[in-house]
Amino acid sequence: MMKKLIPIALAWLMPVLMWAQEGQQEMGLDERIDSWVRPATDVVESIVFYSVGSGATAMPLVVIMLLLAATFFTLYFRFINIRGFKLALDTVRGKFSDPDNPGEVSHFQALSAALSGTVGLGNIAGVAIAISLGGPGATFWMIVAGLLGMSSKFAECTLGVKYRDVGPDGTVYGGPMYYLTKGLSEKGLAKLGKVLAVFFAIMCVGGSFGGGNMFQANQAAQQFNKFLGFDAGYAGFLFGLIMAILVGIVIIGGIKRIGAVAERIVPFMCGLYVLCALIILFANYHHIPEAFGHILKGAFTPEGVAGGFVGVLVQGFRRAAFSNEAGVGSAAIAHSAVKTEYPASEGIVALLEPFIDTVVVCTMTALVIIITGNYINVPEGVDGVDLTSRAFASVLPWFPYLLTVAVVLFAFSTMLSWSYYGLQSWLFLFGRTRFNEYFYKVLFLVFVVIGASASLGSVVAFSDAMIFAMAVPNLIGVVLMVPRVREELAKYLEYTRKFTGR
Repeated sequence: MMKKLIPIALAWLMPVLMWAQEGQQEMGLDERIDSWVRPATDVVESIVFYSVGSGATAMPLVVIMLLLAATFFTLYFRFINIRGFKLALDTVRGKFSDPDNPGEVSHFQALSAALSGTVGLGNIAGVAIAISLGGPGATFWMIVAGLLGMSSKFAECTLGVKYRDVGPDGTVYGGPMYYLTKGLSEKGLAKLGKVLAVFFAIMCVGGSFGGGNMFQANQAAQQFNKFLGFDAGYAGFLFGLIMAILVGIVIIGGIKRIGAVAERIVPFMCGLYVLCALIILFANYHHIPEAFGHILKGAFTPEGVAGGFVGVLVQGFRRAAFSNEAGVGSAAIAHSAVKTEYPASEGIVALLEPFIDTVVVCTMTALVIIITGNYINVPEGVDGVDLTSRAFASVLPWFPYLLTVAVVLFAFSTMLSWSYYGLQSWLFLFGRTRFNEYFYKVLFLVFVVIGASASLGSVVAFSDAMIFAMAVPNLIGVVLMVPRVREELAKYLEYTRKFTGR
């Protein structure tokens, strides 16, 4: 089936991309599509990212929802993000695991697969943008939001495992689509649950093609070709084709292969990135106390920042929400595939995700930028990736080489995870058939090539809006089902006492 679909897809793709890249005088295909989609994108963005406030103090309503929900979960579960941290480390290293439990991947593989979907360009570019706009103080609120987001991940991923389906062949089908349908049905809200589940699945499929695919391929292609000096019209197409082949080799094997690849790539790329940051911090260790002083002072008494205190808070919270996606529901799909009989065990593991993504990786980036002073008087036209690169390169001249590798690896790993998120939603909508599975995977690979070849800004923006629209049905469902999560947590804590004696 796969061998038949790929030639068909390439035969359709070649003339489309050639048209998209030919002609300097008239508008190309990518520009035409961009102009067609822009009106719809403007409408959708105005709804999903409707903001409270204005200017530098404007906060999207969806971000406020995510933060309020995270605060509620933290209080409801009595600071599970803090008291469950050691238990999470013990669980992820397999202390309480049984390899014969139902599921497809280990706790560590599930965590790696989910992390590969969030650790990426947001950690490199987004942090730099937040600090350039909100000053060093934005880092403090970014950390606070990351710590609160740990509780959101715990709640949604516990539900993901509790209400998952396991097929006759052992294949797992899980995520918000299933706990919204089953969980709300148990509460007598079957119709509401079905509507929310379908809405979530549609948004997730759209998000998987745009923000989880095209945007990643486009940014990786630009960074790679710019670094190597490739400016030929077909450079993006060739990069996309190679990337699509590599992604295809992995995603054909499903979540087991995605998890196996992710458990190698994610620790490697995070470790390498953090190591570079630590080298710079150790080289400037005498400036570290001063940097934390700037962060704390700037968090509450900022100077020269548009919007003052509120402006700093908004920048920090927005960046954390866009970075770790806690409450969006996407990670619950990957975590649902874990081998366990206790749903809360994976919820506990999942709370490590925002900690690693936001509290560790984002904070490292922030400290390097602050210590090197590269956030001050940023030249016009320098974007987030360039700003981070300049900060690292000021101490490590060879860092731009590593950054190019990091951007490509981050993009690659993000596409792997989002292909799985989109596939699970696609199968929920259209049925679990082999044809539907392969059709989605081929379609996903086609979008990898399109993303690398054409700059469809409006399409990607539309997709980003869809990703955050996923948070609305997800948060409604999770808030209504928190008693179920608490029950599962009690069961798992009772189970772990057999090992700990406490």
